[in-house]
Amino acid sequence: MEIGIDSFAAMMSGNKVKAISDADAVAQLLERIQQADAEGLDIFGIGEHHRKGFLDSAPTLILAAAAARTKQIRLTSAVTVLSAADPVRVFQNFATLDLLSAGRAEMVVGRGSFIESFPLFGYKLEDYDSLFTEKLDLLLQIRSNEFITWSGKFRPALSNQPIYPRPIQDPFPIWLGVGGTPQSFVRAGMLGLPLMVAIIGGETHQFKPLVDLYRQAGKEAGFKPEQLKVGIHSLGYVGKSTDAAFDEFYPGYAESMTRVGRERGWPPMTRSRFEAQAGPTGALLVGSAEDVAAKILRHSKALGGIDRLTFQMDTGELPHEKLMESIEIIGREVRPLVNA
Repeated sequence: MEIGIDSFAAMMSGNKVKAISDADAVAQLLERIQQADAEGLDIFGIGEHHRKGFLDSAPTLILAAAAARTKQIRLTSAVTVLSAADPVRVFQNFATLDLLSAGRAEMVVGRGSFIESFPLFGYKLEDYDSLFTEKLDLLLQIRSNEFITWSGKFRPALSNQPIYPRPIQDPFPIWLGVGGTPQSFVRAGMLGLPLMVAIIGGETHQFKPLVDLYRQAGKEAGFKPEQLKVGIHSLGYVGKSTDAAFDEFYPGYAESMTRVGRERGWPPMTRSRFEAQAGPTGALLVGSAEDVAAKILRHSKALGGIDRLTFQMDTGELPHEKLMESIEIIGREVRPLVNA
């Protein structure tokens, strides 16, 4: 199983006491990507948001800087908000990243969990699904063909137009990022795309029927089981002990989730709710290396096997030194335990 980290370069609660300068935050993020590479982790992903507190509005620039500082780790988006982007520019950016990284680039495309990118780039929210469907079709055609003839509703037509540069990897890896919509799982299966499931709450085993839909749709479309990869993006943090990890992660997590909850109608986060989510079947991967590794294996078994797991630690709003320490533990202890 591939093990990695995702980051939104975010101070999600807006807590000014904890905040550092944006320049320092980006510099520390690059240090963490270097640390993940040095510890042998498989993947590092950068999200995409267009709101205050998040520094990931141009993820390929961050990933390009990381490419120059790393040697082995794969670099991906988490996710590229394709609905509000031009597929031609998305492909060009990631093809360039692939060249810069000597073939280590990937992308995860999705619709995003926030909606501010729609008015920002001149799109209508009521076109939410049709925008994504059309743009994904164009992106996949560009991946397969150097010259493109294509027409759609939301973008000017292309007539035998070449798209450059071409990436090193052929085909270039494109994963489909999904939440909890059955149609999204089916779409990924019908297209034979690897699936990245964002599981940020609830109990992981509840996603099994959706993952089964994906695999069944892929099978019916003629794809082999090994082509239908499944990954999980989970909120988590690994400390020196489970008690220490709980105590370190909870305060920032509670602030972050309470703030997001005010936008979405969730109740305030409490310690008891947090500990339930971090329990044996809950979605949070917080604890010691041994406890988290065991939980990852339980999640994998519950979903019929997973190929990739990425930790998202930003919600805990921990200091840089603690995040570096956690990345070291994940690389030196969690990853070997999972893959033993």
